[in-house]
Amino acid sequence: MTELREVAAALRQISAGFAALADAISDTEPPEEARYRELIQEWGERGLTRAEASALFRKHGFSPQVAGGWARGDWLEIRDDGRRYLTERSLRWLSDD
Repeated sequence: MTELREVAAALRQISAGFAALADAISDTEPPEEARYRELIQEWGERGLTRAEASALFRKHGFSPQVAGGWARGDWLEIRDDGRRYLTERSLRWLSDD
């Protein structure tokens, strides 16, 4: 089990490295914070299925696995209907512009 955790941690580091590389070579892509704001704004208060949330993260240049970090960080929640919703924290962060 420990080996799987180590592999998962290594994959996350590789993923972060690829994101940093993409940011470094892309002069047309908005900065990460701007992409987060666009994602939250497009998501709004509606509930998304897992597939819809993954597609939205991809559309804004993020790995779908980012959703797990958002859930652990109280940026999104999975409700009883199985859909993903942004939390008040996310919506407040967007309005704190």
